[in-house]
Amino acid sequence: MTRTLQTLLTGLFDYAGLFPPAKLPMSAAVEEYNRQSRSPDSWMLNRFICPVSRLEEFSETARYFMPGTFATSGYQEMNDRSEPWRVSAIIDGQLNDCIRRIDEFNERHADAAMGQGKVDAIELRAESPSWIDDALDGIPNDLHPAFEVPIGRDPRGFVAALAGNESAAKIRCGGVTPEAFPTSEQLAAFIHACVSAGVPFKATAGLHHPVRAEHRLTYEENPPRGVMHGFLNLAFAAAAARAKRASPETTIVVLETTDPAAFRFEEDRASWRSGGRSLELDALELAKVRETFFLSIGSCSFQEPLDDLRKLGLM
Repeated sequence: MTRTLQTLLTGLFDYAGLFPPAKLPMSAAVEEYNRQSRSPDSWMLNRFICPVSRLEEFSETARYFMPGTFATSGYQEMNDRSEPWRVSAIIDGQLNDCIRRIDEFNERHADAAMGQGKVDAIELRAESPSWIDDALDGIPNDLHPAFEVPIGRDPRGFVAALAGNESAAKIRCGGVTPEAFPTSEQLAAFIHACVSAGVPFKATAGLHHPVRAEHRLTYEENPPRGVMHGFLNLAFAAAAARAKRASPETTIVVLETTDPAAFRFEEDRASWRSGGRSLELDALELAKVRETFFLSIGSCSFQEPLDDLRKLGLM
């Protein structure tokens, strides 16, 4: 793998196995996260995504997989994973109550005997720009919030409300029906609103595959199909918009590129060429974008993106 692709993929995937279309039981999702966190590909894995309403269930299920000591058959056994699990909690109730439950989780899992893990990020849907202002007042400094911006509305007011607040915007890029996917124009408008306001972002849903193409939208028999955005398209579009100030029109073309050969990752630079347009980014530009702008994507599968990258010969 080239250095530029490794830079782009490092810590990219938040694991959302509890959510559709995978919608795994808690035990299966925890076991998969644990398995992948110990695999050679673990450098691409980021946080475990869990609704606040299921934190207690997660706590009980994951405690034996998280690092720390636990009692078994009358003696203490050590889990050899060194780093505490990082969790991003989906706010699915009243904000103050959710924060209280997060604090309880973090206090419990600061103890090695309970398995070590920490909720250090939260995700919540923004109702309006003024609602964001009120919500920020009630969020502790040790929780990094990502506010989901509604599709179909002008994102600029929402994103501007986040500027200078150590918070991120969030965009939903798909779902289990074709109607759940934003257009490339809507996605480009969101990216450029974030660039203008200097606000980082994460993306979620519908990003299982590297390059834009038509795919099944669920894992059921005879599933609905639709065109899905590619996570390489999105990553490169974000990098080009932030580092190179690419125009919205160019961003749309990048997002709609369907030829995997249009994206090239060399040791010291990455490039995109399509329809007579081209962009080039060096490794340092990509690193800065990943660190400060394009934070992560949520995916209900970690294995599926890896399999596709290997099919394309990128891994």
